[in-house]
Amino acid sequence: IGADIEYLKNEGCPPLKIRGKRLQGGEVYVSGSVSSQFISALMMVAPTMENGLIINIRDEIISKPYISLTAKLMEEYGIHLKWEGNRIKIKPQSYKPVSFKVESDWSAASYWYEMVALCPDAEITLLGLKENSYQGDANLVNLFKDLGVSTEFVSNGVVIRKAGKPIKKFFHNFIYEPDLAQTFAATCCFLHVPFIFSGVQSLRIKETDRIEALKTELKKLGFVLRETDSEMLEWDGERCFVEENAVMDTYDDHRMAMSLSSAAILFKSLTMNDPHVVSKSYPNFWDDLRKAGFRIEEV
Repeated sequence: IGADIEYLKNEGCPPLKIRGKRLQGGEVYVSGSVSSQFISALMMVAPTMENGLIINIRDEIISKPYISLTAKLMEEYGIHLKWEGNRIKIKPQSYKPVSFKVESDWSAASYWYEMVALCPDAEITLLGLKENSYQGDANLVNLFKDLGVSTEFVSNGVVIRKAGKPIKKFFHNFIYEPDLAQTFAATCCFLHVPFIFSGVQSLRIKETDRIEALKTELKKLGFVLRETDSEMLEWDGERCFVEENAVMDTYDDHRMAMSLSSAAILFKSLTMNDPHVVSKSYPNFWDDLRKAGFRIEEV
């Protein structure tokens, strides 16, 4: 599509040098089975290309709601696009400035749902979340019903409460909500709810190999997780010895840190390495936990 890219060392790998210019556009073929972020990036820059862009998506599309989110927000800013099947067509056009209120993040909300699920009489209000959200992770409202958490939508957000007992076994395909998988793995283990997750193959190419990270860290807390194939993760209830004074590693991954933090509800104390990784998506996370009554200190 006309980019001027120079590889400074090895072909196809950083470091690289990019010379700015208007891209020609045209037609590209992209696998949808690796990450939706490649597709979203091409979509957002496509209107500025001289000839626009046609994106043909090959293979199964994972994280599809994130592509839908990109499309809907582009439309909010005046961009017209055509998405039919696995083909997205975007003509040359200009973004229009509009007044827009940014919604709160449903992915970040999942960690508070996790805490409510683990506490007998919890009630928490989360501001800025919408009932008719564009975010795919808003589906956690339905998923957490099975783990005993109710959601009430109010004018400025949601009120979440512990409202019942969890189901006996949890099944879900996370192909469309991969960023929720760590939260639900931890929640199910801490509630002693066996689970089978499918559609988790993209977790291996996130900030870390999240499958291996979950298996390693939850084993420190006494839970033995297994992979049944490249797309599935499960816990059948098997327990192991709990490490005394276990120290959680975060793998430079914000979601590992936040999904494991609620273990402090069940264990006397929890030590976590590199807690500042949360700054990637939720820099005030530890401060908000303090407001909720957690005692947190740096060591």
